[in-house]
Amino acid sequence: MKITEGYMPFLGHQTYYRIAGECRDGKAPLLLLHGGPGSTHNYFEVLDALADTGRAIISYDQIGCGNSYLDGHPELWTLETWTRELIALREHLGLDRVHLLGQSWGGMLAIGYLCNCQPDGVASVILSSTLSSASLWAHEQHRRISFLSEEDQQAIADAERTGNFDTPECVRATEHFMLRHCAGEITEESPECMRRPKRSGSEAYLYGWGPNEFTPSGSLKDFEYTDRLHEIRCPALIISGTNDLSSPLVSKTMYDNIPGARWELFDGCRHMCYVEENEKYIRLLTGWMDETE
Repeated sequence: MKITEGYMPFLGHQTYYRIAGECRDGKAPLLLLHGGPGSTHNYFEVLDALADTGRAIISYDQIGCGNSYLDGHPELWTLETWTRELIALREHLGLDRVHLLGQSWGGMLAIGYLCNCQPDGVASVILSSTLSSASLWAHEQHRRISFLSEEDQQAIADAERTGNFDTPECVRATEHFMLRHCAGEITEESPECMRRPKRSGSEAYLYGWGPNEFTPSGSLKDFEYTDRLHEIRCPALIISGTNDLSSPLVSKTMYDNIPGARWELFDGCRHMCYVEENEKYIRLLTGWMDETE
């Protein structure tokens, strides 16, 4: 499989991108928007097999992480910055017609981009384990915290009262929470792209979102797009897992408000359906993109 890598100048810095495969038979490429903010493109490499269907699969490290690492610029970590980067990347790569897949924070970016910019040439959007409301997200995470042990619940409550989320007790409780709803531990059996060391954008995450998944306090804390979802004009596929950070209520809220949307709920999956049910996820995306074209 052909892999093409490169960099795009952006705001005086560099944005890394990676293209797997090439487009054939007039098929539109798939552009992947990773989570975090600050998570890097790495985990998306488990979707390289999609390139075998005759599509270029394009991922990139958003400014602030991975091969686009940057810190010391807290003023940059906003929806506006990352939207401008997405617009610039489409122009740089000549992506006149494209499918968008946003996972977690990447789905928020896709929603903001579609609603605020009304871009041309988006064949479809796949909203994978994401959200349209930061307040609903925080509510659902706190509901699920109540299912942790009394000790873990107390540790998180203490941290929220003091503002110190770095105590050993809170760190341990947060790890337990993320194991339930985000992803399993990385082992020797995990895909190489998951095991590979990466430079996460901790500053981008803290100033963009907050100290953890249940405390949105950064620039995205007021991300409330549920009442604007009807503005999304392209076909929309929502994907989530039953045990996902994007709870069934969060996902159903998007499904109910995007005209004509389709929702696929992956039984037993957490926040990374594309890893935990990789073959099923790839089949779903392949069929979806073929159908919407």
